[in-house]
Amino acid sequence: MKNYRKPYKIKKKKSILKNRLFWLVILILPIFFGIFYLILFHSFFEIKTIEISGNRKVSTENLENLLNEESNRRILAFSSRSIFLADFGRINREILKNFPHVNQVRLKRKFPSTLSLHIKEREAVAVFDQTDKSFLIDKEGIVFDFFDSGEEEQNFIKFKKPGEMEVDLMDRVIAADQLSKILEAESKLKNQLDILTEDIIIISEVRFDIKTSERFKIYFNFQEDLDWQITKLKAVLEEEFPPGERGNLEYIDIRFGPFAVPVPINR
Repeated sequence: MKNYRKPYKIKKKKSILKNRLFWLVILILPIFFGIFYLILFHSFFEIKTIEISGNRKVSTENLENLLNEESNRRILAFSSRSIFLADFGRINREILKNFPHVNQVRLKRKFPSTLSLHIKEREAVAVFDQTDKSFLIDKEGIVFDFFDSGEEEQNFIKFKKPGEMEVDLMDRVIAADQLSKILEAESKLKNQLDILTEDIIIISEVRFDIKTSERFKIYFNFQEDLDWQITKLKAVLEEEFPPGERGNLEYIDIRFGPFAVPVPINR
């Protein structure tokens, strides 16, 4: 009995020109590259206008220069100013790093070709004093500018720390909660007790001293209730040291216990 093998059939390869997927790719590629070119390189979406608002101290020209520099991007060997390529995160970081006056940044695309920048600047609430220079600080305790005593006074409170410390712009020289307590204490002394502040010294993390215009000092505790400390101070002043009779006071300690402790000069 003879064995018969089935004849081997060679399948003809189907021409790629008859492949639907091939023609679909051929059709899609020009559309894809057309959209790619339109988005990244066509002048229609090129950043032509930069709008800046909210700045008072910071130069508009300097902000524009930074945005123009950051808007120029490289795609392989080509340059692009496409509004789609504007890196908001990077621009935000660069503005905050280069402009200490700026506290907040808000960027927005206005299609097809406008980049809008709105900033919020830091507001000075106090002056940090050192022997040879002074600095403006905001409510967060951040140094953002030098204070020129020759300029018109804005009634900033001034405080210092014992010794000298290296300070650069954008350094935090005092915790926000401590600064808030100092500002509140100064306000309460002025408005409730008619006592003006001449100098403030941060002694430690738990103590600050206020030197009054009447020359005596008041010792405060950062960690104790401020209203209670002011209440103790008010009581001792009303009972023992009315205005005009405080010349022999060295300091009043209101940090601890139920009563203020007045200490006369050369006791």
